[in-house]
Amino acid sequence: MTASRPDPWAGTAALATLGEWLTFAERVYAREKPALGQVATNAHDEALYLLLRALDLPLDSDARVLARRLTQAEKTRVETMLRRRVLERVPAAYLTREAWLGEHRFYVDERVIIPRSYFLEIIPEQLEGLLPAGRRGRQVRNVVDVCTGSGCLAILLAHQFPAAQVDACDLSADALEVAKINVRAHGLAARVRLHASDVFDAVPPVRYDVILSNPPYEPSALVDTQAPEFAAEPRMAHDGGRDGLAIIRKLLRQAGARLQPHGIVVIEVGGLRRAIEREFAALKPEWLPTQDGSNCVVLFRAGAMQLREGS
Repeated sequence: MTASRPDPWAGTAALATLGEWLTFAERVYAREKPALGQVATNAHDEALYLLLRALDLPLDSDARVLARRLTQAEKTRVETMLRRRVLERVPAAYLTREAWLGEHRFYVDERVIIPRSYFLEIIPEQLEGLLPAGRRGRQVRNVVDVCTGSGCLAILLAHQFPAAQVDACDLSADALEVAKINVRAHGLAARVRLHASDVFDAVPPVRYDVILSNPPYEPSALVDTQAPEFAAEPRMAHDGGRDGLAIIRKLLRQAGARLQPHGIVVIEVGGLRRAIEREFAALKPEWLPTQDGSNCVVLFRAGAMQLREGS
């Protein structure tokens, strides 16, 4: 008869400090191998985040917090959080009901994809420089976030362009409810307009300085095989159709008529670079550098798009 494997959670009663719980959590992550990338890219950072949130401690706590001794009630909260994360495979952001992009906090729940985007570096570091010198800063009047989800990128755009009116559209009514929560929390209800729309179908006619989108771009077959953490997110936020390009094609068909003459379209496209270059070569795609070298954000300029429409 084969002996049963010892319960790795049996020794948690002896864990006294936050540091000991963190070491234990890292071992549990290594053994259970939950998928990462929604909140953090390594087990240490995600586990520490969850432990701090379980104990209502500041996320910027210094290393001295690891010596903090936990009460029995706190140990129970920590263990419950870890069990839900690594055994039930619930995404960390759904457990804490929040996600961060830089310094900005957003409410999230199971109605939306968890915010994570290369636009966190593109918007503040590169976006204005892609526009003509006379069309930057307060000269940017209208921008739009297509497939807005939680509204996070629309909110980042509103912070970046303080004089701009920001439109944000999504086909999901559930996602727009979450976006409404975030727009209000950031005090931007007067400047960010939410639209229930399949790309631009139901958005009033506006000519934009910037059209930005982090659309569904995963091929359907890949979505079928996602890890449980990613499968927990709304499928429509991932599924870009058979080849991943369904939403991107529609966006680019409609974008030319929605751009100012100096306007730009910026889209995060994941692993579709070769497909984009093959299908949309006539639009002269430009690839923006990202810190990790993936360079998966593509830029199209109004001139090339409107030239194709007029040909």
